[in-house]
Amino acid sequence: MITLLTFVILILSIIAHEVAHGYAANSLGDPTARLAGRLTLNPLPHIDLMGSIVIPALLAFGGSPIFFGWAKPVPYNPYNLTNQRWGEAFVAVAGSATNILLAIIFGLMVRFSSEIGLDQTATWIAMHIAFINLFLGLFNLIPFPPLDGFTALRAALPWRLSSGLNRLEQQVRSAGILSLVLFLIIFSSVFAGPFSSLVSWLFGLIIGRGI
Repeated sequence: MITLLTFVILILSIIAHEVAHGYAANSLGDPTARLAGRLTLNPLPHIDLMGSIVIPALLAFGGSPIFFGWAKPVPYNPYNLTNQRWGEAFVAVAGSATNILLAIIFGLMVRFSSEIGLDQTATWIAMHIAFINLFLGLFNLIPFPPLDGFTALRAALPWRLSSGLNRLEQQVRSAGILSLVLFLIIFSSVFAGPFSSLVSWLFGLIIGRGI
């Protein structure tokens, strides 16, 4: 039951993340995602077999402390954005900002569960939603391509530095799944402990108690 709940929450959180990218782009003048029918929380247009099913299932059913996955990228054209200087960075962080906002909302529901009349089951579900979204939102802010943190950093830097990071991103993308596997190995062996501690600390601040 816990594993299945984790799996479902992770998929829905990933989809909310991607939809937020599309809404951010649309608000800045690029209708690409809207015209492609991707501004919807219906999972079907967003499901990526590997990123939305296989990887999340392996992590959830394998008891991994890492919550990670991806949906089909929401299409957008950065040249349509009305704010050419900061628009791409805004679109990039919109997904993580949505996850973190969900984490805060559901975390506060846990914190004030008695006051708002949540029973033990509802509080437990809200806690899972909050923690998974916090982990997912912060994870995607890591400045490694193609994560959103890297895209935001590249978009925010001056053109000369940005072009260098763009070449790096293309090289990483050209390696395909191998770059993802290498990143996850390095992250798991070196950074997973400190990162998980940071997420747990922030989560404790939101819900008002340690975990």
